[in-house]
Amino acid sequence: MENDINFEILKKDFQEIMDLIASKNFQIANEKLIHVEDKINEMIDFAKKDSDLIAISKYQILLQQLQEQFQHLN
Repeated sequence: MENDINFEILKKDFQEIMDLIASKNFQIANEKLIHVEDKINEMIDFAKKDSDLIAISKYQILLQQLQEQFQHLN
């Protein structure tokens, strides 16, 4: 059975967001966060294995932490 969920894309997205934050491109980083949030929600909808859901939940936590950081910046 082939794994349909590509976590490498999420890793790249999060790295890009962190790079944008480090370079103080907050608006672009926030837009990317919204896009990644949609992507994570879609992954949850299509996840078939518990192990995928567990892995996705780790990214959800990271997403929430980054969103909290943005609230403190505004």
